[in-house]
Amino acid sequence: MTDKIRVLFVCTANAARSQIAEALLRYTNSERFEVFSAGTQPKSVHPRTYEVLKHLSIDTSDLRSKSLDEFEGEQFDYVITLCDKAAQECQTLPGAGERLAWNFEDPVTSEKPDAFRHTLHEIHERIKMFVLVKTRS
Repeated sequence: MTDKIRVLFVCTANAARSQIAEALLRYTNSERFEVFSAGTQPKSVHPRTYEVLKHLSIDTSDLRSKSLDEFEGEQFDYVITLCDKAAQECQTLPGAGERLAWNFEDPVTSEKPDAFRHTLHEIHERIKMFVLVKTRS
């Protein structure tokens, strides 16, 4: 049994946002958090997801796209959705403790230059705040 806080990040494709969040939280505080990600309709991890994480020297070797079905029957302290679509689809997810809905633009479909880097930065800022609040003694 682990004393770590179990977190599941969910977005639609599990190709960018949830992968970035999983890697960033693991990188930020793997001592206190056990982190996973999944998609409601998983596709493969987008190549630019690996690129932006490697730019921060974050290990991406464990990243792979996963379906929510893979976590059936598991318990999580937090299920954090990263898009409105996933938030709607995960309202009745069994095993979810507290649900948090964070909405970030999908960098895969964004027209903005540097969309992946922008998404990485936004998610990183949110994760740093999450860690600060959830690890206060």
